[in-house]
Amino acid sequence: MNTHNDKPAPTLEEILNLEQQVWTALVEGDAQADRALLSADFLGVYPSGFANREDHVGQFADSPTMESYELSAAQLRVLTADIVLLSYRADYRRPGASAREAMLISSLWERRDDGWINTFSQDTLVDVN
Repeated sequence: MNTHNDKPAPTLEEILNLEQQVWTALVEGDAQADRALLSADFLGVYPSGFANREDHVGQFADSPTMESYELSAAQLRVLTADIVLLSYRADYRRPGASAREAMLISSLWERRDDGWINTFSQDTLVDVN
């Protein structure tokens, strides 16, 4: 992995835009777009357990897993110019669900040779009742 010390740290808007691309892939059922945004060594930590990239992409099963979403309260923690942690709240509705759900999410993004890639995500359910 090359380091890109000559490049500045990204802005919150840049990383939030990448995160929104992951959510848009979930809404559109676009497994290829989802796979392209996640590193080969991706690790997800979810209420259901640990997941790798193929687990994350495999949730699509040729159909969208989200009907709609809204991201809020986003904050970016710059660990290095090439590694940042995005934390935010996601309010979303699954297809066919009558109620919205919410999660607090932290996503680690790393600048690698081919650009920014999501290497880690942890989701914490929020009680919205």
